[in-house]
Amino acid sequence: MEAAWRTSSYSGGQGNCVEVADNLPHSVLLRDSKRPAGPVIRVGRTAWSAFITHLR
Repeated sequence: MEAAWRTSSYSGGQGNCVEVADNLPHSVLLRDSKRPAGPVIRVGRTAWSAFITHLR
């Protein structure tokens, strides 16, 4: 399965944000939108869910 990258609707389309690929079964991927070929951070779905819950 290929990662489907997206940005937050709050980013405003400025290109200075984090992209997220949350369509994978066991992981969530994060990358800098300015460097799509750059490093990727992979976190587990449970850790991502806890992170998002804490932000809200």
